Amino acid sequence: MRTLIQRVRHASVEVDGRTTGAIGPGLLILVCAMQGDTEVQAEKLAARVAKCRIFRDEAGKMNRSVLDIGGACLVVSQFTLAADTSTGNRPGFSSAAAPDLGEKLYQHFSAALRGFGLPVENGEFGADMAVSLLNDGPVTIWMDTADRN
Repeated sequence: MRTLIQRVRHASVEVDGRTTGAIGPGLLILVCAMQGDTEVQAEKLAARVAKCRIFRDEAGKMNRSVLDIGGACLVVSQFTLAADTSTGNRPGFSSAAAPDLGEKLYQHFSAALRGFGLPVENGEFGADMAVSLLNDGPVTIWMDTADRN
């Protein structure tokens, strides 16, 4: 699985003019399930995200996690994180998981974050979404389960 996490002051997502999720301080998490991904990988990635120390401590150093600050998570499905841009001018997305598995793992990832006690809001899987955010820092981090065994 792949995620792009952004430390935000606030973030929201709309589908057809209605808000499906909104948070204050915390993380906007764009997530993509890849072919071959499993629920175990979704759980491990959720743990890495929940514990990632990218929020400022009292000394101004990035030393606190979203758990530490009592923040929230907005999780948005983003199959375009699977983009292969190695050839041509049009990205390919064949390495993304099939939609049924992608949605299952997206929901499982969100549930795993909730299991840490984090408030989690969601976008709508497969929908055309409008995402708004105020990036704090800016801080943007890429995580991929392929980075670890």
